[in-house]
Amino acid sequence: RAFELGCAVGDGVWSPYSATVFGAVTDDGNVFIFDLAQEKYEPICQQSVVQKKKTKVTHLAFNQHYPMIAVGDDRGNAMTLKLSPNLRKCLKEKNYSKENEIAKMEKLLELVREPTAK
Repeated sequence: RAFELGCAVGDGVWSPYSATVFGAVTDDGNVFIFDLAQEKYEPICQQSVVQKKKTKVTHLAFNQHYPMIAVGDDRGNAMTLKLSPNLRKCLKEKNYSKENEIAKMEKLLELVREPTAK
């Protein structure tokens, strides 16, 4: 199954604080945030971020230290958006570690891997 966003994708990036969270921006001016641990094929957040229909969103970046993302468009405009509380809980987790994030992704990958023949 594929991720269908209904438009060409301008950029996609993994979150620096969760192995299962990534974001994408599309040419029609939308930002999508996915958390594969919560929902495998549907975004957990979608937001339109441009005012004019001919403006294309071309870049997305997660802030390394704060629960924010930066979005840029083809007209040179940039904006920052604050992530909602359910999207920033990873920043507050006391048990956050690289090893835990790897384990979380491995668990997710086990669900989609083809079984090996014996």
